[in-house]
Amino acid sequence: MRLAVCAEMVFTDLPFLERVERVHAAGFQVEIWNWTTKDIPALRQTGAEFSSMTGYVSGSLTHDQDELLKTAAQSIEVALELGCPRLNLHGTELGEGGLPVVPQYEVTGEMWLTAARTLEKLAVMAERAGVMFVLENLNTEVDHPGVPFAKARDTLALVQAVDHPHLRLNLDLYHAQIGEGNLIALLEKALPYIGEIQIADVPGRREPGTGEINYPAIAAALRNLNYTGTIALEAFAESNSDLALRRFQTAFANVET
Repeated sequence: MRLAVCAEMVFTDLPFLERVERVHAAGFQVEIWNWTTKDIPALRQTGAEFSSMTGYVSGSLTHDQDELLKTAAQSIEVALELGCPRLNLHGTELGEGGLPVVPQYEVTGEMWLTAARTLEKLAVMAERAGVMFVLENLNTEVDHPGVPFAKARDTLALVQAVDHPHLRLNLDLYHAQIGEGNLIALLEKALPYIGEIQIADVPGRREPGTGEINYPAIAAALRNLNYTGTIALEAFAESNSDLALRRFQTAFANVET
């Protein structure tokens, strides 16, 4: 297992490049969100190892899938420039505050079929480029109301339906705890389809040890399951970012960074 940290949410008092450098200097891989707001050559020059990035700019799996496919192709080019192996997807485009640009509170059967067809096309694109798209579950109760295919059971169903090695889950345990719970059983069920795991504690979306999730138990379960992928901290720091990174590493003790 490898550990990564989302630079969007830590060291927030610093310019973005300095955040990346701090995460990299601490020995972690780096995750980023919207690449269109970043200086890509400067990011590359930091020497950081990038774990994942947002894999589209606009569009949806259902109602604007051509736009999603177009911006996904652009995202692949940036990922190749950064040496970033995974590109993150959601059910639909997220705007200000993580809210969907076009909320969808009801998902029809036709929308499920369209989403699966769109994901099949994305998987083929990823295979050609030698990267992977990962579909992230979200919670609609607190952070992302109106996002379709938000729950882990939904993202897992879609990835299973497509069944392509270049399309996997970004299983976010913070969102799953809010939306579904029973995290270790979820990990056991989803394991063959996981491309990455993201974490934060509940409530508050802060580092492990600040809320109700027993992350040392999660770490033990992942070791027992022989999980060998990336675990990423996508959380705000409760007090300071250096402490948040130490708490993250402690929760996953005996995991290589």
